[in-house]
Amino acid sequence: MPSNSSWPSSSDDEEEMFFANAVLRAGQILIEEEEEDVSSENVITRRIRINRDRQGAHEKLVNDYFSDEPLYNDEIFRRRFRMSCRLFTRIANDLAGLDPFFMQRPDARNYEGFTTLQKCTAAIRQLAYGTVADALDEYLQMSARTTRECLYRFFHNVVKLYSKKYLRKPNSYDVQQLYQAHEARHGFPGMLGSIDYLWICHSFFGLPGSLNDLNVLYQSAIFTDVVNGTGPDTRFTVSGVEYRRGYYLADGIYPSWSTIVKTIPYPEDEKRKKFAKRQEVARKDIERAFGVLQKKWAVLQQPARAFTPKRLRLCMYACILLHNMIIEDEGRAICEYDENTSIGNTVPVDPPQQDLNSFSLTNDFTHANLQQDLVEHIWNNVNIGDGDGDGDEDEDEDE
Repeated sequence: MPSNSSWPSSSDDEEEMFFANAVLRAGQILIEEEEEDVSSENVITRRIRINRDRQGAHEKLVNDYFSDEPLYNDEIFRRRFRMSCRLFTRIANDLAGLDPFFMQRPDARNYEGFTTLQKCTAAIRQLAYGTVADALDEYLQMSARTTRECLYRFFHNVVKLYSKKYLRKPNSYDVQQLYQAHEARHGFPGMLGSIDYLWICHSFFGLPGSLNDLNVLYQSAIFTDVVNGTGPDTRFTVSGVEYRRGYYLADGIYPSWSTIVKTIPYPEDEKRKKFAKRQEVARKDIERAFGVLQKKWAVLQQPARAFTPKRLRLCMYACILLHNMIIEDEGRAICEYDENTSIGNTVPVDPPQQDLNSFSLTNDFTHANLQQDLVEHIWNNVNIGDGDGDGDEDEDEDE
């Protein structure tokens, strides 16, 4: 066995140099790994540039729908755009005149942007089909971000442009036209609508506390004009008796007010059975108006996670506005708009008169008399089919 002196020995300086080199090498390895991670992150988060053929997409859109001899006829246009080409062009021109966003402008790279027709088509298709934002990229060559902006600006400006005419409060002439339409269809003179449909709308708009029908009734401003004396003249006559205010149909959960006509839960004679049947048929026909909106504008059926509450309200208003504009464009509007016609008294009455109006509004004695007069009127004058309403209701989506 060799002695200890024959083994190779290392000095302290060599050991220090070895460990120093090891630490330096480890540090270099860590730095290289960090640089690789940073470069990979930059590659992932870097915005991808896509050279979209905007002009080609516009030309295809025009050739498909807006040329002198389009590829798709008027019927297909109406089905896909939910309106006539005439009305769509009018809305597009109005939006371009109001908001420069809807005009064709060069972008930051000095490339021509999207045209008015492309932007309005993107908005209408999202409302009509409820599709996701990037579903139109292949056809309109439009990114998801731009498509969403088109939608938001579309219903914001539509509400701004057309609310005065198509979301107006009814005046006395409008009320009389509604009376005639409801009586001709349902047989109820003096009927303004259904309370349950108002509950659906308030729930959609997010009225605070709108958990059930009564919360909506007591928080809604529907009868505020009646109490303040600023509403239109809504008097009508039934069975030879004149009533001062129109009424809404409702089910048994609502209170017995003079402006609410409830059904009869357990009718005993033929008169009351006929009244209950006609009242329920009329309520069903009115309440399905929200279903008509959902069928026409599929965006109302989809989850609204991307919408803020304000945008959700604007979206709902825009759908109602567009529906009313379509009805007018097709010549099926009940009331004609006259901007010179006033709604009624614009100055609220004094507090004592408001108390009297509130008392007469919630008068259960008037409610009982009105219900009885309507029972007699339906029995003597209404000869509408005695079915349950399923067979004689028009299922057309644009009713």
